[in-house]
Amino acid sequence: MQNSIVIDIKNLSFSYSKETVLTDVNLTVNRGEFISIVGPNGGGKTALLKLMLGLLKPNKGKVLIFGQQPEKARLNIGYMPQHANLDINFPITVMETALMGRIGAGLTGRYKKKDIQIAKDTLAKLNLQDFYNRSFGELSGGQRQRVLIARALCCEPQMLLLDEPTANIDPEVEESLFKTLKELNKKMTIILVSHDIGFVSQIVESVICVNRKVVVHPTSKLNGNMIKDIYGGDLRMVRHDHRCNFFNPE
Repeated sequence: MQNSIVIDIKNLSFSYSKETVLTDVNLTVNRGEFISIVGPNGGGKTALLKLMLGLLKPNKGKVLIFGQQPEKARLNIGYMPQHANLDINFPITVMETALMGRIGAGLTGRYKKKDIQIAKDTLAKLNLQDFYNRSFGELSGGQRQRVLIARALCCEPQMLLLDEPTANIDPEVEESLFKTLKELNKKMTIILVSHDIGFVSQIVESVICVNRKVVVHPTSKLNGNMIKDIYGGDLRMVRHDHRCNFFNPE
């Protein structure tokens, strides 16, 4: 295994019960890449992320992360799930939310000074230094997403996995988040799931197209026929200035 390879998946197949989700997957990701995973709902995107994390086990094939089994590599991975299990009415502060990313803290909730400093520094990097003591539920959608990214970063990962980090936020906030991620990409590998092919194609060099099978395309070669193959059926493209979105016609 070369040191530059952080994800190495070979001949992988995975099923939920009798339903095949992924088949014959071969994929390598190199250190420092910024890649987006795209594909239709139910195509296997989230399953692929969970296989990388060791939360699911393949029926066939192997997954190596940093040359190790996924369970052993988790401490090097920051993960933001698609729907964070946080009740916005639960009385938890921004700082407390970020500290949840510090693995190894005692069950008493007592964190070391180092943990608190790392959480403060991480929140500050995401321009959240004025929100330490604010309730998580009081924040806007974009601010919450940044706090959840901070939580994923607090474990000081070598790789960041994000499942739909821009869901339910407006375009301006989305663009700000992607700028933040591009800055983070200078220090770590980033893989994110997104439905917005037109937008992510402006900031990543390649996309992992997942629809039961996995194919990697350079974003420069994406075209209408490829999009049709990924999502099925005809798709329309709408351009607003420099922003493109692909969606199914009614």
